Amino acid sequence: MGHVFIQAKDIPTNEQAVWIDARYDLADSAYGRAQYDIAHIVGAIHWDLTKDLSDMTKEKSGRHPMPTKEQLHDLFERTGITYETPVYIYDGGGEPFATRAYWLLQYGGFTNARVIADGLEGLKQVGFETTTVEPNPVRSNLKIDWQDQIYVDRAYVKEVTEGRHNKVLIDARAHRRYIGEIEPLDPIAGHIPTARNFDWEQLKKGNTLFINDEIKKVASKDENIIVYCGSGVSASPLYAVLKELGYEHVQLYTGSYSDWVMHYPIATGEE
Repeated sequence: MGHVFIQAKDIPTNEQAVWIDARYDLADSAYGRAQYDIAHIVGAIHWDLTKDLSDMTKEKSGRHPMPTKEQLHDLFERTGITYETPVYIYDGGGEPFATRAYWLLQYGGFTNARVIADGLEGLKQVGFETTTVEPNPVRSNLKIDWQDQIYVDRAYVKEVTEGRHNKVLIDARAHRRYIGEIEPLDPIAGHIPTARNFDWEQLKKGNTLFINDEIKKVASKDENIIVYCGSGVSASPLYAVLKELGYEHVQLYTGSYSDWVMHYPIATGEE
């Protein structure tokens, strides 16, 4: 594995590191914290999708809006993260929550963060211990090196659809949602005009995120790519896998389709 993902068996033992438990369930917002309270890797801090990795006070900005820099700065510091310490992030495995946390850490300039591809079960299988004890980390003091170039907002994406930037949009949702055949969550079915489609679930193999080359059929490494999904969460595994495969020019539209559909026209069918 490369610079994004790591298998549990390859993590050095007794390493001084920050551990993040990002488990969540989109159908049950209390699930992740409840599971964390039952058992988590020793030393792990829980990052909740809605409470920590989104700013749910923002209106008409999608279902899981981008946190502010101030919110993220506080999250990083109270977790005790520094730019020198390795950070390991896990969820249930084969899920988009650890990669959401990873992307936000990349946005904050933390190059030492890794996603555990085989999740919590992988960690337990190789002998990492669990506990019910919640750690109390020493707060760090950070000057954040924001990586604004990996983030795009709705206005920029609109300019992409108008041909004003040489960028490729990739929709990470299921194909039936992309073509507008079904839409279980948003008020209008379809996709952002000009977008291509690659269902992020093609990256799953059981409870593991599977690094495969299928995405190369949709976009090449010399293209400038913006990934999105319904709410900016399940596009993050696609972002992470593209980076793992060596794609240099990848950005994430965190508002995604749930943000776009509140403001601009959509397209249906194949592009």
